[in-house]
Amino acid sequence: MPPQRFALPSEVPGLAARRIAADILDGVLHKRRTLDEQLDGAAAHPGLKTLSDRDRALMRRLVATILRRLGTLGHVLSRLLDRGIPTDAPRAQSALLIGAAQILWMDVPDHAAVDLAVRLVQSDRRAAKYAGLVNAVLRRCAREGQPLIDEVKSQTLDVPPWLLARWTAHYGETVARAIAIAIGQEPSLDITVKSDAAQWATRLHGEVLPTGSVRTLLQGPVTMLPGFADGQWWVQDAAAALPARLFGDVAGKTIADLCAAPGGKTAQLAQAGAHVTAIDRSPNRVARLRDNLARLALEAKTGVADAVEWPKDNGGDGGERFDGVLVDAPCASTGTIRRHPDIAWLRQDADIAALTALQKRLLQKAVALLKPGGTLIYCTCSLEPEEGEQAIAALLAAEATLRRAPIEAGEVAGLAEIVTAEGDLRTLPCHLPHDDPRLGGLDGFYAARLVKS
Repeated sequence: MPPQRFALPSEVPGLAARRIAADILDGVLHKRRTLDEQLDGAAAHPGLKTLSDRDRALMRRLVATILRRLGTLGHVLSRLLDRGIPTDAPRAQSALLIGAAQILWMDVPDHAAVDLAVRLVQSDRRAAKYAGLVNAVLRRCAREGQPLIDEVKSQTLDVPPWLLARWTAHYGETVARAIAIAIGQEPSLDITVKSDAAQWATRLHGEVLPTGSVRTLLQGPVTMLPGFADGQWWVQDAAAALPARLFGDVAGKTIADLCAAPGGKTAQLAQAGAHVTAIDRSPNRVARLRDNLARLALEAKTGVADAVEWPKDNGGDGGERFDGVLVDAPCASTGTIRRHPDIAWLRQDADIAALTALQKRLLQKAVALLKPGGTLIYCTCSLEPEEGEQAIAALLAAEATLRRAPIEAGEVAGLAEIVTAEGDLRTLPCHLPHDDPRLGGLDGFYAARLVKS
């Protein structure tokens, strides 16, 4: 009698995607690794190469859903578990989160979500003893989970308390709650087009936003969408597309783009006719920037350097001055949590002080690089005032040669709500509402425009 052949776990359709999702969740929640580094580049999860496009998309959506709903998931599972989530087997924790997220928010049959979660646990030596527990808890989740969500719908469990406290202090309780709700939505795809936004909105089944960006709900690999390969557009949140436009007419002008990668703002400036010098300290990110420019058939000088020390460590003569300098400074990135939900759980309050020190040095460098009469645009994708309003107030107090050039609502499609009383740009995730929540919202951005006398 021939030996009986048992199906290996990896042969079960969909299990590989969930195993990789569990690994990546463990990377974020226990090893403090960002989603970006685990999904792309040299340090990406090696198993991603084995997944089909469909499974890769499923894996990414699974991880993002769990991180967006982590607080609510914790509440639901704690109510369904008599002794709490097992702490001695990370794969059991991940299986519970993955199964519950599919049952509660994703279009996956409950029985499949439960079965695959159990198989995920069974394939791990330390977690296998919890297979029965995972099975029982997830079956209860299918029956009782939605009422448990309804219990806490009015609460903001999916934002870390320290972060919610910051937003409440700065924006008020109502706006802080609106931000928390907005970042819980899966965001749409925003693109900046070279020309004819209306045509591309039609081709991509999207719509043209008041700001000129095209927004679409199309899913799947971006590289497969019409117009990508032949360089007609690039991915860029509608809010991220605003700061570069604040220079006005840049045709023929010299612009330094500091911390430039992956290059969306560099592309905007080059497309508008500027002579751009784009600097970033990461060789891998500069390589990506160059690839993007090549695809878009746009030209810019590029260099790998620490912008604070540039140009001396980049072979420059130290004497070049620019008509404009754009500083898209490294920051806590709390304005981009709806697109990068790992940020909510990786950042800590203590991080902000170190980042503000770097931002101060970048601003000082930008002032030194500016010609008299030149324009400095400073921006961050942070909701934290220390990285925006307070940074610019401190710079203006210290630099007598600078003055603010207030932004007018007419420069940002008449959206007066995104211009502060001082004349700076401040977008929030709850701005640009839409009847379909998936088509609403913006990344949180701050930008100020300063002129050197």
